[in-house]
Amino acid sequence: IAVNNLAIFGILYILICTVLGLFLAILLDQKIRAEGLLRPIFLYPMALSFIVTGTAWKWFLDPGIGLEHIMHQWGWESFEFDWIKNRTFAIYTVVIAAVWQSSGFVMAMFLAGLRGIDGEIMKAAQIDGASGFRMYRRIIIPLLRPAFLSAFVILAHLSIKAYDLVIALTNGGPGRATEVPATFMYSYTFSRNQMGVGATSAMIMLLMIFSIIIPYLYSELRSEKSS
Repeated sequence: IAVNNLAIFGILYILICTVLGLFLAILLDQKIRAEGLLRPIFLYPMALSFIVTGTAWKWFLDPGIGLEHIMHQWGWESFEFDWIKNRTFAIYTVVIAAVWQSSGFVMAMFLAGLRGIDGEIMKAAQIDGASGFRMYRRIIIPLLRPAFLSAFVILAHLSIKAYDLVIALTNGGPGRATEVPATFMYSYTFSRNQMGVGATSAMIMLLMIFSIIIPYLYSELRSEKSS
């Protein structure tokens, strides 16, 4: 169950953060007037700890005091949003909170990559008649490969060790609906005193992280040798 939850959480978390971060970076790269204001707003959630994020979203998503309760007070009696209490959808509330916290950081990585692209390449593409969509699809996005790779490594690492957020938001529940390897390891090691099971799960998490970091380092070293 924990590994299955991690797979759902990790895939959605990485995919949504990457797409949303890239979209926001492209938006801010258009030299809009409010960039100086929007950039800190998007980055602010990353300054918070996962405990604060989980607690805040737990209050917001709780049907008794959060969004559903507010909508009922405003007269929308049929509105329902009880995902945090629903075994089927609870894991998606963890995804929502994690995306809210990390997408701004991914945006900053992509924005730095966009600002580092040589303007002469863009001018040459415009002279050749490339449309904006084709320019991003054929030139800009491929040049952002290092940013994509870095974002993937960081987000995958954060998803594997997601403990604070899950504990603060759902405490692994309802039932075991949001249990991930990190919470599984902690509960078996410190709550049930089954050190063997806890140590095994910790080693599995370590191997997961190595499976991400080692290919990344190999790719970076190989690119440096090629250059």
